[in-house]
Amino acid sequence: MQLYELFIIAVSLSMDAFAVSICKGLSAGRPRPVHCVICGGWFGGFQALMPLLGWLLGVRFQEMIVSVDHWVAFFLLGLIGANMVRESRSGGADELDCSFRPRAMLPLAVATSIDALAVGVTFAFLQVDNIVSAVLFIGVTTFLLSALGVKAGSVFGCRFKGKAELAGGLILIGMGIKILLEHTVFS
Repeated sequence: MQLYELFIIAVSLSMDAFAVSICKGLSAGRPRPVHCVICGGWFGGFQALMPLLGWLLGVRFQEMIVSVDHWVAFFLLGLIGANMVRESRSGGADELDCSFRPRAMLPLAVATSIDALAVGVTFAFLQVDNIVSAVLFIGVTTFLLSALGVKAGSVFGCRFKGKAELAGGLILIGMGIKILLEHTVFS
């Protein structure tokens, strides 16, 4: 996997966390820098942990489905992307409390990183060379975008939440199509 592809996946996976961070910034009113670090830490940490767990799961089954791994990657990325697109179209404003305590942040971090678990499984099927570097890259990217999202939320509000989720979903669908085409048409 090329660095630019990993960057695209990292940004796409970060869009849910970014969108929630925007709303957290809005609910906090005037967030302090510590709020940005807390959001970035929770979301970035879970976005790094979940693909690692998915990869560990995926390598156990890699040999059994190596002949259809590109279809699995296409299906998982397409499903995640379609779900993000659907969520972007729901239009409902999520009510988030302004708490940055673990009790409030843990469920949000888990919810925004479930899709990263499936991407980790995809990484196993694609035989990503250095999984530690890949998950750290995803975690740092999510940390930065989430920290920026808190600040942006206090300035812009939830206006861009749906657009961020839509962009992330479409990019993941595109990556799934690219993987499928590389293994079927261009191989």
